[in-house]
Amino acid sequence: MDTLTSAAASGIRARVESLDMLANNIANASSPGFKTDRESFSLYFSQEATDSPAGTTPTVQPVIERQWTDFTQGSMTPTGNQLDLALSGKGFFVASAPSGPVYTRDGSFQLSTQGQLQTMDGYPIQGQDGKPIQVDSSKAVDIGPDGMVRQDGQDISQISVVDFQDPAALAKQGNNYFRIDVSTAQPVPGTSAQIQQGKLEGANSQPAESAVRLVSVMRQFESLQKALAIGNEMNREVVTDVAKVTS
Repeated sequence: MDTLTSAAASGIRARVESLDMLANNIANASSPGFKTDRESFSLYFSQEATDSPAGTTPTVQPVIERQWTDFTQGSMTPTGNQLDLALSGKGFFVASAPSGPVYTRDGSFQLSTQGQLQTMDGYPIQGQDGKPIQVDSSKAVDIGPDGMVRQDGQDISQISVVDFQDPAALAKQGNNYFRIDVSTAQPVPGTSAQIQQGKLEGANSQPAESAVRLVSVMRQFESLQKALAIGNEMNREVVTDVAKVTS
């Protein structure tokens, strides 16, 4: 494959990954607690390029080095629902999924038929003792900034809020959940976070910014498609010319 075609194909692949990421950011702009994804670009140097002779220009290809999650705080929106909880500061709620603990900033909770506090997907929210939080569904629930759950003035349980020294150890699992992606990473108490009852944290995704970025990526994609077409046409003409000379 010639240099032009190879570079254009690599650029198109990187742009497709960018389009997928931006589309997901836009789709989740109204999801409570959603954290936007961003990207870092780099250049790929093959072993042949690294060993190229002195004085020559090695062939490199653009690639997305990695996608990373922006964990900055989203805005707080009052809902008036006593089971809607927003985290102010660094930290995550812990939910018990069938595959193990998952972590989320989405505090739109509900009560199960058994009176357990759970996510909209039915995953029980863990207390600091690691057990589900059981309340009386017929009574009002008061939740303090420290996560203490009270009914009729009595302490029932305390919601577990955890944090991670390196947020990069978390990977998105879908439905606004994160899982630990590094086996050595362990959660620590989220001491800097406060719970605000009756509010939800909005997504930190900016739809306008993502839309502008989407248009820019589409234009880059079209330019790379034209470059790829030019490279294919040049290759076709070379093959045709060689056939004429040898005939």
